[in-house]
Amino acid sequence: MYQEIIDKIKPEFDKVIVYLENELAKIRTSGASTSLVEDIEVDCFGQNFSLKQLAAISVTGPREITIQPWDKSYFESIEKAVARSSIGASPVADGEVIRLSLPLLSSELRENLSKVVAQKKEEARQTIRKWRGDAWDQIQNLTAEGKIREDDKFRAKDKLQELIDEYNEKIDKLIENKLKEISL
Repeated sequence: MYQEIIDKIKPEFDKVIVYLENELAKIRTSGASTSLVEDIEVDCFGQNFSLKQLAAISVTGPREITIQPWDKSYFESIEKAVARSSIGASPVADGEVIRLSLPLLSSELRENLSKVVAQKKEEARQTIRKWRGDAWDQIQNLTAEGKIREDDKFRAKDKLQELIDEYNEKIDKLIENKLKEISL
């Protein structure tokens, strides 16, 4: 019975990993990536859209991103939204496209980005701990109700900890890779 509880939280742990991967992709490194700009909110005709809904985004160089609006009427709104964003590059309008040349990362910016990565790591670990606590509470309650034997409760605790360790390793690996990208 305890295995069912553990099996139910595993997909939640997977969601934490996917969310962390997506959040880390949005953090700037020394190279250009479309994920840096695709979720920028653009106010267009009184509605908010993500940039990826309004334009084709491509990486055209090691530190250059090109944004090509699908409709010329989006051009000015996209340019303003990109200029207001926190990616640290000024947009250059080139007729039908907007070019972003990303500057090299300063040591101060690298340090700040590393802090953001550490914050994302802690958020992921907190979510994992929350799910572990929920599962453990369920196991404790079933033990109190007599539906799980005492020795099975401890087996469940060990299995739960194995799962936690596995996902914490995945989180550490993602964070380590991102920090390497930032330091390049």
